[in-house]
Amino acid sequence: MSYSRVKRFGLIAGPLLFVIINNLNIEFISEKADAVISVATWMITWWVTEAVSISVTALLPLVLFPLLKVMSINDVGANYGSPIVFLFFGGFVLALALEKVNLHKRIALNIIRLTGTSPNKVVLGFMIATGLLSMWISNTASTVVMLPIALSVIHLLINDNDGFTKKDQNFALSVMLGIAFSANAGGIATVIGTPPNSVLIGLLENEFHTEISFIKWMAFGLPFSIIMILAVYITLVKIMYPSKGLTFRTSENIILDEIDKLGKLTKKEKHVLVVFSITVFLWIFRGLINRFLPSLGLTDTIISIMAALTIFVIPHNVKKGEFIVEWKDTEKLSWGILILFGGGLALAKGMSSSGIVGLISMTISSYNIGIVFTAFVLITLMLFMTELMSNVALVAVLAPVIAGIAIGLDIPLIHLLIPVTMASSCAFMLPMATPPNAIVFASGYIKVKDMMKAGVVLNCIAIFLLMLLFIFVIPLLF
Repeated sequence: MSYSRVKRFGLIAGPLLFVIINNLNIEFISEKADAVISVATWMITWWVTEAVSISVTALLPLVLFPLLKVMSINDVGANYGSPIVFLFFGGFVLALALEKVNLHKRIALNIIRLTGTSPNKVVLGFMIATGLLSMWISNTASTVVMLPIALSVIHLLINDNDGFTKKDQNFALSVMLGIAFSANAGGIATVIGTPPNSVLIGLLENEFHTEISFIKWMAFGLPFSIIMILAVYITLVKIMYPSKGLTFRTSENIILDEIDKLGKLTKKEKHVLVVFSITVFLWIFRGLINRFLPSLGLTDTIISIMAALTIFVIPHNVKKGEFIVEWKDTEKLSWGILILFGGGLALAKGMSSSGIVGLISMTISSYNIGIVFTAFVLITLMLFMTELMSNVALVAVLAPVIAGIAIGLDIPLIHLLIPVTMASSCAFMLPMATPPNAIVFASGYIKVKDMMKAGVVLNCIAIFLLMLLFIFVIPLLF
Protein backbone atom coordinates (compact mmCIF):
# COMPACT_ATOMS: atom_id res chain seq x y z
CA MET A 1 0.00 0.00 0.00
CA SER A 2 1.41 3.38 -1.04
CA TYR A 3 2.04 6.11 1.49
CA SER A 4 -0.46 8.76 0.34
CA ARG A 5 0.04 12.51 0.20
CA VAL A 6 -2.46 12.95 3.03
CA LYS A 7 -0.40 10.67 5.27
CA ARG A 8 2.84 12.43 4.30
CA PHE A 9 1.22 15.79 5.03
CA GLY A 10 -0.06 14.53 8.39
CA LEU A 11 3.33 13.11 9.37
CA ILE A 12 4.89 16.57 9.09
CA ALA A 13 1.87 18.66 10.10
CA GLY A 14 1.36 16.88 13.46
CA PRO A 15 4.70 17.72 15.11
CA LEU A 16 4.86 21.08 13.29
CA LEU A 17 1.53 22.22 14.80
CA PHE A 18 2.73 20.98 18.17
CA VAL A 19 5.89 23.12 17.95
CA ILE A 20 3.98 26.19 16.69
CA ILE A 21 1.38 26.07 19.48
CA ASN A 22 4.06 25.57 22.12
CA ASN A 23 6.10 28.52 20.89
CA LEU A 24 3.35 31.07 20.47
CA ASN A 25 3.66 33.94 22.92
CA ILE A 26 -0.07 33.71 23.58
CA GLU A 27 -1.66 31.98 26.55
CA PHE A 28 -4.98 30.50 25.41
CA ILE A 29 -6.08 29.02 28.74
CA SER A 30 -3.08 28.31 30.99
CA GLU A 31 0.45 27.05 30.44
CA LYS A 32 -0.52 23.50 31.37
CA ALA A 33 -3.75 23.51 29.36
CA ASP A 34 -1.99 24.95 26.30
CA ALA A 35 0.57 22.14 26.51
CA VAL A 36 -2.24 19.56 26.52
CA ILE A 37 -3.87 21.29 23.53
CA SER A 38 -0.58 21.12 21.61
CA VAL A 39 -0.24 17.38 22.31
CA ALA A 40 -3.91 16.79 21.46
CA THR A 41 -3.45 18.67 18.15
CA TRP A 42 -0.48 16.44 17.23
CA MET A 43 -2.42 13.28 18.16
CA ILE A 44 -5.59 14.30 16.33
CA THR A 45 -3.61 15.20 13.20
CA TRP A 46 -1.93 11.79 13.14
CA TRP A 47 -5.16 9.97 14.01
CA VAL A 48 -7.16 11.71 11.28
CA THR A 49 -4.53 11.32 8.55
CA GLU A 50 -3.33 7.90 9.82
CA ALA A 51 0.23 9.06 9.16
CA VAL A 52 1.40 6.33 11.53
CA SER A 53 -0.49 3.57 13.32
CA ILE A 54 -3.16 4.98 15.64
CA SER A 55 -1.61 2.88 18.41
CA VAL A 56 1.81 4.49 17.88
CA THR A 57 0.14 7.92 18.15
CA ALA A 58 -1.35 6.82 21.48
CA LEU A 59 2.19 6.57 22.93
CA LEU A 60 2.84 10.32 22.55
CA PRO A 61 1.47 11.30 26.01
CA LEU A 62 4.00 8.96 27.65
CA VAL A 63 6.81 11.12 26.28
CA LEU A 64 5.29 14.58 25.93
CA PHE A 65 3.22 14.99 29.10
CA PRO A 66 6.20 14.45 31.47
CA LEU A 67 8.47 16.67 29.33
CA LEU A 68 5.86 19.47 29.29
CA LYS A 69 5.23 19.08 33.05
CA VAL A 70 1.57 18.16 32.48
CA MET A 71 1.87 14.93 34.48
CA SER A 72 4.65 12.77 35.86
CA ILE A 73 5.62 9.62 33.96
CA ASN A 74 4.10 7.55 36.77
CA ASP A 75 0.76 9.32 36.48
CA VAL A 76 0.74 9.03 32.68
CA GLY A 77 1.84 5.38 32.72
CA ALA A 78 -0.93 4.44 35.16
CA ASN A 79 -3.47 5.07 32.39
CA TYR A 80 -1.85 2.40 30.20
CA GLY A 81 -2.31 -0.10 33.04
CA SER A 82 -5.90 0.87 33.82
CA PRO A 83 -8.28 -1.96 34.86
CA ILE A 84 -10.27 -1.38 31.68
CA VAL A 85 -7.18 -2.32 29.63
CA PHE A 86 -7.03 -5.66 31.43
CA LEU A 87 -10.79 -6.15 31.04
CA PHE A 88 -10.33 -5.95 27.30
CA PHE A 89 -7.17 -8.10 27.44
CA GLY A 90 -9.16 -10.89 29.12
CA GLY A 91 -11.89 -10.48 26.52
CA PHE A 92 -9.28 -10.73 23.75
CA VAL A 93 -7.90 -13.98 25.19
CA LEU A 94 -11.41 -15.45 25.47
CA ALA A 95 -12.13 -14.44 21.86
CA LEU A 96 -8.78 -15.92 20.79
CA ALA A 97 -9.76 -19.25 22.37
CA LEU A 98 -13.14 -19.24 20.59
CA GLU A 99 -11.40 -18.60 17.28
CA LYS A 100 -8.55 -21.08 17.83
CA VAL A 101 -10.86 -24.04 18.42
CA ASN A 102 -13.30 -22.87 15.69
CA LEU A 103 -16.18 -22.69 18.15
CA HIS A 104 -17.27 -19.31 16.75
CA LYS A 105 -17.73 -20.84 13.30
CA ARG A 106 -19.73 -23.78 14.69
CA ILE A 107 -22.04 -21.40 16.56
CA ALA A 108 -22.51 -19.21 13.47
CA LEU A 109 -23.28 -22.12 11.11
CA ASN A 110 -25.85 -23.62 13.45
CA ILE A 111 -27.64 -20.28 13.78
CA ILE A 112 -27.82 -19.96 9.98
CA ARG A 113 -29.11 -23.55 9.73
CA LEU A 114 -31.89 -22.81 12.23
CA THR A 115 -33.18 -19.67 10.49
CA GLY A 116 -34.13 -21.43 7.24
CA THR A 117 -33.12 -21.59 3.58
CA SER A 118 -35.32 -19.05 1.78
CA PRO A 119 -33.26 -16.05 0.53
CA ASN A 120 -34.54 -13.60 3.16
CA LYS A 121 -34.13 -16.14 5.96
CA VAL A 122 -30.58 -16.89 4.80
CA VAL A 123 -29.77 -13.15 5.00
CA LEU A 124 -31.36 -13.00 8.46
CA GLY A 125 -29.38 -16.06 9.57
CA PHE A 126 -26.08 -14.52 8.49
CA MET A 127 -26.97 -11.26 10.22
CA ILE A 128 -28.00 -12.87 13.53
CA ALA A 129 -24.90 -15.08 13.55
CA THR A 130 -22.57 -12.15 12.78
CA GLY A 131 -24.21 -9.88 15.35
CA LEU A 132 -24.02 -12.55 18.05
CA LEU A 133 -20.34 -13.25 17.35
CA SER A 134 -19.51 -9.53 17.36
CA MET A 135 -20.77 -9.28 20.93
CA TRP A 136 -17.80 -11.41 22.06
CA ILE A 137 -15.10 -11.35 19.38
CA SER A 138 -13.87 -8.52 17.14
CA ASN A 139 -16.18 -7.40 14.35
CA THR A 140 -13.32 -8.05 11.93
CA ALA A 141 -13.02 -11.71 13.00
CA SER A 142 -16.78 -12.27 12.88
CA THR A 143 -16.93 -10.83 9.35
CA VAL A 144 -13.97 -12.92 8.17
CA VAL A 145 -15.69 -16.07 9.47
CA MET A 146 -18.98 -15.34 7.72
CA LEU A 147 -17.64 -14.06 4.38
CA PRO A 148 -16.48 -17.36 2.77
CA ILE A 149 -19.71 -19.10 3.77
CA ALA A 150 -21.75 -16.26 2.24
CA LEU A 151 -19.65 -16.36 -0.94
CA SER A 152 -20.38 -20.09 -1.30
CA VAL A 153 -24.12 -19.39 -1.19
CA ILE A 154 -23.79 -16.52 -3.70
CA HIS A 155 -21.88 -18.78 -6.09
CA LEU A 156 -24.96 -21.04 -6.21
CA LEU A 157 -26.85 -18.16 -7.81
CA ILE A 158 -24.06 -17.34 -10.25
CA ASN A 159 -23.86 -20.94 -11.47
CA ASP A 160 -27.61 -21.63 -11.78
CA ASN A 161 -29.53 -21.83 -15.08
CA ASP A 162 -30.58 -18.19 -15.34
CA GLY A 163 -27.17 -16.71 -14.53
CA PHE A 164 -26.63 -13.80 -12.15
CA THR A 165 -29.91 -11.87 -12.42
CA LYS A 166 -30.97 -8.59 -10.80
CA LYS A 167 -32.65 -10.55 -7.98
CA ASP A 168 -29.43 -12.52 -7.49
CA GLN A 169 -27.45 -9.28 -7.32
CA ASN A 170 -29.87 -7.87 -4.75
CA PHE A 171 -29.50 -11.00 -2.61
CA ALA A 172 -25.68 -10.75 -2.83
CA LEU A 173 -25.84 -7.08 -1.78
CA SER A 174 -28.22 -7.86 1.09
CA VAL A 175 -26.15 -10.69 2.51
CA MET A 176 -22.81 -8.86 2.17
CA LEU A 177 -24.03 -5.55 3.60
CA GLY A 178 -26.04 -7.45 6.22
CA ILE A 179 -22.90 -9.17 7.48
CA ALA A 180 -20.88 -5.93 7.67
CA PHE A 181 -23.63 -3.85 9.28
CA SER A 182 -24.54 -6.58 11.78
CA ALA A 183 -20.88 -6.85 12.78
CA ASN A 184 -20.87 -3.10 13.47
CA ALA A 185 -24.16 -3.10 15.39
CA GLY A 186 -23.54 -6.35 17.28
CA GLY A 187 -20.47 -5.03 19.07
CA ILE A 188 -22.54 -2.28 20.71
CA ALA A 189 -24.36 -4.87 22.85
CA THR A 190 -21.53 -5.57 25.33
CA VAL A 191 -18.71 -3.73 27.07
CA ILE A 192 -16.10 -5.87 25.31
CA GLY A 193 -17.91 -5.99 21.96
CA THR A 194 -16.18 -2.95 20.49
CA PRO A 195 -13.28 -0.77 21.76
CA PRO A 196 -15.18 2.57 22.01
CA ASN A 197 -17.42 1.06 24.70
CA SER A 198 -14.39 0.20 26.81
CA VAL A 199 -12.79 3.62 26.24
CA LEU A 200 -15.91 5.21 27.69
CA ILE A 201 -16.05 2.78 30.64
CA GLY A 202 -12.38 3.56 31.40
CA LEU A 203 -12.94 7.31 31.21
CA LEU A 204 -15.94 7.16 33.54
CA GLU A 205 -14.07 5.03 36.09
CA ASN A 206 -10.75 6.94 35.93
CA GLU A 207 -11.99 10.51 35.81
CA PHE A 208 -15.50 10.53 37.24
CA HIS A 209 -15.52 7.46 39.52
CA THR A 210 -18.63 6.15 37.81
CA GLU A 211 -19.02 2.46 37.08
CA ILE A 212 -21.19 0.79 34.45
CA SER A 213 -21.31 -2.97 34.99
CA PHE A 214 -21.36 -5.54 32.22
CA ILE A 215 -25.05 -6.34 32.78
CA LYS A 216 -26.02 -2.66 33.07
CA TRP A 217 -24.46 -1.96 29.68
CA MET A 218 -26.29 -4.93 28.16
CA ALA A 219 -29.58 -3.60 29.56
CA PHE A 220 -29.55 -0.84 26.91
CA GLY A 221 -26.84 -2.06 24.52
CA LEU A 222 -28.42 -5.41 23.63
CA PRO A 223 -31.91 -4.05 22.84
CA PHE A 224 -30.34 -1.31 20.72
CA SER A 225 -28.26 -3.88 18.80
CA ILE A 226 -31.28 -6.11 18.20
CA ILE A 227 -33.45 -3.22 16.97
CA MET A 228 -30.61 -1.86 14.80
CA ILE A 229 -29.96 -5.26 13.21
CA LEU A 230 -33.70 -5.64 12.57
CA ALA A 231 -33.70 -2.17 10.96
CA VAL A 232 -30.76 -3.19 8.78
CA TYR A 233 -32.59 -6.37 7.72
CA ILE A 234 -35.82 -4.57 6.80
CA THR A 235 -33.95 -1.78 4.99
CA LEU A 236 -31.88 -4.19 2.92
CA VAL A 237 -34.29 -7.01 2.01
CA LYS A 238 -37.62 -5.17 1.99
CA ILE A 239 -36.76 -1.67 0.75
CA MET A 240 -33.33 -1.28 -0.88
CA TYR A 241 -32.46 -4.65 -2.37
CA PRO A 242 -35.51 -6.97 -2.41
CA SER A 243 -35.11 -10.42 -3.97
CA LYS A 244 -38.75 -11.50 -3.95
CA GLY A 245 -39.37 -14.64 -6.00
CA LEU A 246 -35.75 -15.78 -5.75
CA THR A 247 -35.34 -19.47 -4.89
CA PHE A 248 -32.44 -21.81 -4.35
CA ARG A 249 -32.64 -25.18 -2.71
CA THR A 250 -29.03 -26.19 -2.24
CA SER A 251 -27.96 -23.48 0.18
CA GLU A 252 -28.90 -25.74 3.10
CA ASN A 253 -26.48 -28.34 1.76
CA ILE A 254 -23.63 -25.83 1.85
CA ILE A 255 -24.35 -25.00 5.50
CA LEU A 256 -24.68 -28.68 6.43
CA ASP A 257 -21.45 -29.51 4.56
CA GLU A 258 -19.61 -26.78 6.47
CA ILE A 259 -20.98 -28.14 9.77
CA ASP A 260 -19.96 -31.68 8.78
CA LYS A 261 -16.40 -30.48 8.05
CA LEU A 262 -16.13 -29.32 11.66
CA GLY A 263 -17.03 -32.82 12.91
CA LYS A 264 -18.22 -33.54 16.42
CA LEU A 265 -17.69 -31.10 19.29
CA THR A 266 -14.05 -31.61 20.32
CA LYS A 267 -12.66 -31.72 23.84
CA LYS A 268 -11.02 -28.32 23.32
CA GLU A 269 -14.29 -26.79 22.16
CA LYS A 270 -16.09 -28.17 25.22
CA HIS A 271 -13.47 -26.67 27.55
CA VAL A 272 -13.70 -23.26 25.88
CA LEU A 273 -17.51 -23.41 25.87
CA VAL A 274 -17.54 -24.12 29.63
CA VAL A 275 -15.10 -21.27 30.42
CA PHE A 276 -16.97 -18.89 28.12
CA SER A 277 -20.36 -19.78 29.63
CA ILE A 278 -19.12 -19.38 33.21
CA THR A 279 -17.49 -16.04 32.37
CA VAL A 280 -20.65 -14.63 30.79
CA PHE A 281 -22.68 -15.94 33.76
CA LEU A 282 -20.35 -14.16 36.21
CA TRP A 283 -20.42 -10.93 34.20
CA ILE A 284 -24.21 -10.94 34.14
CA PHE A 285 -24.80 -11.94 37.78
CA ARG A 286 -21.79 -10.20 39.36
CA GLY A 287 -23.96 -7.71 41.24
CA LEU A 288 -26.10 -10.48 42.73
CA ILE A 289 -23.04 -12.53 43.71
CA ASN A 290 -21.42 -9.52 45.40
CA ARG A 291 -24.64 -8.83 47.29
CA PHE A 292 -24.61 -12.33 48.83
CA LEU A 293 -20.81 -12.52 49.12
CA PRO A 294 -19.69 -8.90 49.67
CA SER A 295 -16.19 -9.95 50.78
CA LEU A 296 -15.58 -11.41 47.31
CA GLY A 297 -15.57 -8.00 45.59
CA LEU A 298 -15.86 -9.31 42.03
CA THR A 299 -15.38 -6.79 39.22
CA ASP A 300 -15.77 -7.23 35.46
CA THR A 301 -11.98 -6.94 35.11
CA ILE A 302 -11.29 -9.64 37.72
CA ILE A 303 -13.75 -11.98 35.97
CA SER A 304 -12.12 -11.23 32.61
CA ILE A 305 -8.60 -11.99 33.89
CA MET A 306 -9.86 -15.13 35.66
CA ALA A 307 -11.20 -16.35 32.31
CA ALA A 308 -7.88 -15.58 30.57
CA LEU A 309 -5.89 -17.36 33.29
CA THR A 310 -8.18 -20.38 33.12
CA ILE A 311 -7.75 -20.61 29.35
CA PHE A 312 -3.97 -20.34 29.75
CA VAL A 313 -3.36 -22.66 32.72
CA ILE A 314 -5.90 -25.51 32.55
CA PRO A 315 -4.47 -28.17 30.21
CA HIS A 316 -6.82 -29.99 27.89
CA ASN A 317 -4.30 -32.85 27.75
CA VAL A 318 -2.35 -33.25 31.02
CA LYS A 319 -0.04 -36.04 29.80
CA LYS A 320 1.16 -34.07 26.78
CA GLY A 321 1.10 -30.75 28.61
CA GLU A 322 -1.13 -29.22 25.95
CA PHE A 323 -3.07 -26.06 26.76
CA ILE A 324 -6.00 -24.59 24.85
CA VAL A 325 -4.25 -21.25 24.40
CA GLU A 326 -0.49 -20.76 24.85
CA TRP A 327 1.34 -17.48 25.22
CA LYS A 328 2.72 -17.68 21.68
CA ASP A 329 -0.89 -17.50 20.44
CA THR A 330 -1.14 -13.97 21.85
CA GLU A 331 0.89 -12.75 18.88
CA LYS A 332 -2.54 -12.55 17.20
CA LEU A 333 -3.98 -10.28 19.89
CA SER A 334 -4.71 -6.64 19.07
CA TRP A 335 -2.05 -5.29 21.43
CA GLY A 336 -2.24 -1.93 19.65
CA ILE A 337 -5.84 -1.46 20.79
CA LEU A 338 -4.76 -1.89 24.43
CA ILE A 339 -2.12 0.84 23.97
CA LEU A 340 -4.75 2.98 22.26
CA PHE A 341 -6.94 2.69 25.36
CA GLY A 342 -4.05 3.91 27.51
CA GLY A 343 -3.30 6.83 25.21
CA GLY A 344 -6.94 7.87 25.14
CA LEU A 345 -7.22 7.73 28.93
CA ALA A 346 -3.95 9.67 29.33
CA LEU A 347 -5.21 12.39 26.99
CA ALA A 348 -8.50 12.55 28.90
CA LYS A 349 -6.60 12.83 32.20
CA GLY A 350 -4.49 15.65 30.77
CA MET A 351 -7.55 17.54 29.55
CA SER A 352 -9.26 17.13 32.92
CA SER A 353 -6.31 17.99 35.17
CA SER A 354 -5.33 21.02 33.09
CA GLY A 355 -8.79 22.57 33.38
CA ILE A 356 -9.87 22.18 29.74
CA VAL A 357 -12.94 20.07 30.61
CA GLY A 358 -13.87 22.59 33.32
CA LEU A 359 -13.56 25.49 30.88
CA ILE A 360 -15.79 23.70 28.34
CA SER A 361 -18.44 23.08 31.01
CA MET A 362 -18.34 26.73 32.14
CA THR A 363 -18.63 27.97 28.54
CA ILE A 364 -21.59 25.71 27.80
CA SER A 365 -23.37 26.63 31.04
CA SER A 366 -23.12 30.33 30.15
CA TYR A 367 -25.22 29.79 27.00
CA ASN A 368 -28.85 28.71 26.92
CA ILE A 369 -28.41 25.74 24.61
CA GLY A 370 -31.23 23.19 24.38
CA ILE A 371 -30.24 19.82 25.86
CA VAL A 372 -32.07 17.71 23.25
CA PHE A 373 -30.71 19.81 20.37
CA THR A 374 -27.16 19.54 21.75
CA ALA A 375 -27.49 15.75 22.05
CA PHE A 376 -28.78 15.54 18.47
CA VAL A 377 -25.86 17.61 17.14
CA LEU A 378 -23.24 15.58 19.07
CA ILE A 379 -24.71 12.20 18.08
CA THR A 380 -24.94 13.25 14.41
CA LEU A 381 -21.42 14.70 14.47
CA MET A 382 -19.93 11.58 16.02
CA LEU A 383 -21.79 9.24 13.66
CA PHE A 384 -20.74 10.97 10.46
CA MET A 385 -17.18 11.68 11.65
CA THR A 386 -16.67 7.98 12.37
CA GLU A 387 -17.22 7.32 8.67
CA LEU A 388 -13.87 9.00 8.05
CA MET A 389 -11.64 8.16 11.03
CA SER A 390 -11.08 5.55 13.74
CA ASN A 391 -14.03 5.38 16.13
CA VAL A 392 -11.72 4.52 19.05
CA ALA A 393 -9.57 7.58 18.41
CA LEU A 394 -12.68 9.72 18.03
CA VAL A 395 -14.12 8.61 21.36
CA ALA A 396 -10.72 9.05 23.05
CA VAL A 397 -10.57 12.67 21.86
CA LEU A 398 -14.22 13.72 22.11
CA ALA A 399 -15.43 11.89 25.24
CA PRO A 400 -13.71 14.30 27.70
CA VAL A 401 -15.08 17.25 25.72
CA ILE A 402 -18.59 15.79 25.77
CA ALA A 403 -18.22 15.22 29.52
CA GLY A 404 -17.52 18.95 29.88
CA ILE A 405 -20.58 19.76 27.76
CA ALA A 406 -22.76 17.49 29.95
CA ILE A 407 -21.50 19.24 33.10
CA GLY A 408 -22.21 22.61 31.49
CA LEU A 409 -25.75 21.52 30.60
CA ASP A 410 -26.20 20.27 34.17
CA ILE A 411 -27.19 16.75 33.12
CA PRO A 412 -25.62 13.43 34.22
CA LEU A 413 -22.47 12.64 32.22
CA ILE A 414 -23.69 9.16 31.34
CA HIS A 415 -26.88 10.45 29.72
CA LEU A 416 -24.90 12.23 27.00
CA LEU A 417 -21.75 10.10 26.80
CA ILE A 418 -23.45 6.74 26.24
CA PRO A 419 -25.49 7.56 23.10
CA VAL A 420 -22.67 9.62 21.59
CA THR A 421 -20.19 6.76 22.16
CA MET A 422 -22.65 4.24 20.69
CA ALA A 423 -22.98 6.48 17.63
CA SER A 424 -19.27 5.89 16.92
CA SER A 425 -20.07 2.24 16.10
CA CYS A 426 -22.88 3.07 13.67
CA ALA A 427 -20.80 3.65 10.53
CA PHE A 428 -22.80 2.22 7.61
CA MET A 429 -21.97 4.51 4.68
CA LEU A 430 -18.39 4.07 3.49
CA PRO A 431 -16.06 1.09 2.91
CA MET A 432 -13.20 2.70 4.85
CA ALA A 433 -15.38 3.46 7.89
CA THR A 434 -14.94 0.06 9.60
CA PRO A 435 -13.01 -3.17 8.90
CA PRO A 436 -16.27 -5.15 8.26
CA ASN A 437 -17.33 -2.58 5.65
CA ALA A 438 -13.93 -2.82 3.97
CA ILE A 439 -13.90 -6.64 4.04
CA VAL A 440 -17.27 -7.11 2.34
CA PHE A 441 -16.52 -4.28 -0.12
CA ALA A 442 -13.39 -6.20 -1.17
CA SER A 443 -15.59 -9.18 -2.15
CA GLY A 444 -16.41 -7.39 -5.42
CA TYR A 445 -20.19 -7.64 -5.06
CA ILE A 446 -20.65 -4.13 -3.63
CA LYS A 447 -20.09 -0.71 -5.15
CA VAL A 448 -19.53 2.41 -3.05
CA LYS A 449 -22.86 3.85 -4.20
CA ASP A 450 -24.66 0.67 -3.04
CA MET A 451 -23.20 0.95 0.43
CA MET A 452 -23.85 4.69 0.60
CA LYS A 453 -27.48 4.35 -0.51
CA ALA A 454 -28.27 1.92 2.29
CA GLY A 455 -25.84 3.56 4.70
CA VAL A 456 -27.43 7.02 4.63
CA VAL A 457 -30.83 5.55 5.53
CA LEU A 458 -29.34 3.42 8.33
CA ASN A 459 -27.32 6.34 9.70
CA CYS A 460 -30.56 8.33 9.99
CA ILE A 461 -32.31 5.39 11.67
CA ALA A 462 -29.37 5.06 14.09
CA ILE A 463 -29.58 8.77 15.00
CA PHE A 464 -33.33 8.43 15.62
CA LEU A 465 -32.85 5.35 17.84
CA LEU A 466 -30.00 6.98 19.77
CA MET A 467 -32.13 10.06 20.41
CA LEU A 468 -34.90 7.83 21.77
CA LEU A 469 -32.28 6.15 23.95
CA PHE A 470 -31.07 9.55 25.19
CA ILE A 471 -34.55 10.93 25.95
CA PHE A 472 -36.36 7.89 27.32
CA VAL A 473 -34.14 4.88 28.12
CA ILE A 474 -30.89 6.14 29.70
CA PRO A 475 -32.66 8.38 32.27
CA LEU A 476 -34.67 5.35 33.44
CA LEU A 477 -31.56 3.20 33.92
CA PHE A 478 -29.26 5.82 35.46
